[in-house]
Amino acid sequence: MTRNFVDVDDLTADELHAVLDRAATMKAAHQAGEGGKPLPDRTLGMVFEKPSTRTRVSFETGMTQLGGHAIFLGPDDIHLGHGEPIRDTARAVSRYVDFIMARVFDHADVVELAQFSSVPVINGLTDDAHPCQTLADLLTIRERFGFDASVAWVGDGNNVCQSFVLGAAMVGLDLTVATPEGYGVDEGVLKRAEGLGSRPELATDPAEAIAGADVVYTDVWVSMGQEDEREQKLQDFEGFQLTTDRVGDRTVMHCLPAHRGEEITDDVLESNNAVVWDQAENRMHAQKGLLVWLHENDSE
Repeated sequence: MTRNFVDVDDLTADELHAVLDRAATMKAAHQAGEGGKPLPDRTLGMVFEKPSTRTRVSFETGMTQLGGHAIFLGPDDIHLGHGEPIRDTARAVSRYVDFIMARVFDHADVVELAQFSSVPVINGLTDDAHPCQTLADLLTIRERFGFDASVAWVGDGNNVCQSFVLGAAMVGLDLTVATPEGYGVDEGVLKRAEGLGSRPELATDPAEAIAGADVVYTDVWVSMGQEDEREQKLQDFEGFQLTTDRVGDRTVMHCLPAHRGEEITDDVLESNNAVVWDQAENRMHAQKGLLVWLHENDSE
């Protein structure tokens, strides 16, 4: 059966830990100059409806380090669902490549790709989920605290938050999510998290969430495609900005790119408390671990 990574909870908790273990091992080997090439001559097809610096560079470089190759398929190279049904694209492209990574708007498009692809499909981001970011986030937290840490998410209950909620439940992280009214995590995601181990604490006061936290995590308030909501969101998120006074000496995370001066100040992002560049680097290591794990377990 083809294994896909459309959502974090496509993996079991044990499988998630196995992917993180593999990522950590491969990161250590890479840093020691001892990385092997476990995916020789394998090809990753990268489908992009949304542009991204980190997603493209981390996947493409990662495949090169694994001994394989990545093909970029941008909006002008492939017409996903426009001119050709998604199921037809999935059937054809999966005859050429060994993995498909898709970064698109509609989550249903990745679900359909996975349904009709004969090779593993990886969700590189949709409007509902960002599971690859969660892998990097969990790897970053594990490097500093193990999973014996309290995390406060402060900001929008968006796709990054929703995937992190699921991942946190799977590894046993203590999580509080603070959002303005109307910007909370989808109830279906909260129910899934509860079934995986724990439902996060919910709050509307950032100070309440941050008070007991070891780690404070935020993301942009205005995501790509939401530019027409900008002025309203800036009003609604007043008081949710991560500042030095609010954060104190806590570890700070951000998935990037950051809108400096909105959800986070320059001095916080540039402080020694911020581990955002480690998160960014860990995208590559976590995805390498995932690719190798999927390759090894695809036929099970």
